Amino acid sequence: MDDSAPRMDLALLAKLTGGLGDYKTVEKICADFGQLYSEFLPDVFHSETDIHIAVSYIGFQAGLKQDLVTKLGPGVCLTDGSLRNWCPNFVLGCGNSFIIALMERMLGADASMVRQPADRALSDIELDLATMVFERIGNVLRSGVNAAGGFEATLERPHNAADRNDAEKDEKPEFAATIRLALEMGKVSSEIALVIPQTALLKTRVVSPKAKGQLPKHKQEWADKIAEQVRRSQVTLEARIRLQSLTLRTISKLMAGDVIAFEDKGDVHVDVSANGKDLYHCEFGRSGDRYTVRVKDNISTDDELLRHLMG
Repeated sequence: MDDSAPRMDLALLAKLTGGLGDYKTVEKICADFGQLYSEFLPDVFHSETDIHIAVSYIGFQAGLKQDLVTKLGPGVCLTDGSLRNWCPNFVLGCGNSFIIALMERMLGADASMVRQPADRALSDIELDLATMVFERIGNVLRSGVNAAGGFEATLERPHNAADRNDAEKDEKPEFAATIRLALEMGKVSSEIALVIPQTALLKTRVVSPKAKGQLPKHKQEWADKIAEQVRRSQVTLEARIRLQSLTLRTISKLMAGDVIAFEDKGDVHVDVSANGKDLYHCEFGRSGDRYTVRVKDNISTDDELLRHLMG
């Protein structure tokens, strides 16, 4: 189809080929999805994390898929997904504020202490947690659409909205619907969004799983995965060496080439830290052509270090 064709022609073609439905039909299907998630997603989170969340249906928006994804705004993380025998190209979105707050709760913060976080992009570790959140959203989706074959949803690694690949701009325009869900966890409010092409949406009959218990329960998996992801994360270390004390008069007159001695006259003591957390007492040394530090004592325990780096 000619890209310069008027949008009315695109809409007419979509209606004729089953890619664009009438308002009431789309509204009914989206509301069914809203009921599905309102009932089952809180149970999934509570059974796996002991954390209570509330999910409620806000409404839906219809339009071109690319436009709908853009309208989700910058404060979300996104993942592209497919589900065999149902839809090859849907998009899931989750508010960054929920992921940030969930990380705090998973690290043991009391619910009363977790407040609405400031809007910001997610770190790599938080995106790892978002992967687990999207997997649970995908599990509810798979259970509700009841696609032939019982396949699980395939989800790409989540990314911040600002990092979305521009390659999707080359995709063929298609109409979709955004299903918007309010998400509350204690004092934190956020949203979940499902952007589903109407080609798949209009063929969907949403069904409720026979029992909540059929959704998988993996309590320990969350804590284990988060800890493992942190252990695999690259951390920048910093070393501090105490220098000889000087008067302000002397310091103000220092010039390029001047030398300041270490305070220690024997073994030079070094404190090594990461992200502002002191980790080790070390000795300053040299190996070949590189300066080094040798670890002498641990300042923080393994659990304290993990908790600090994840926070």
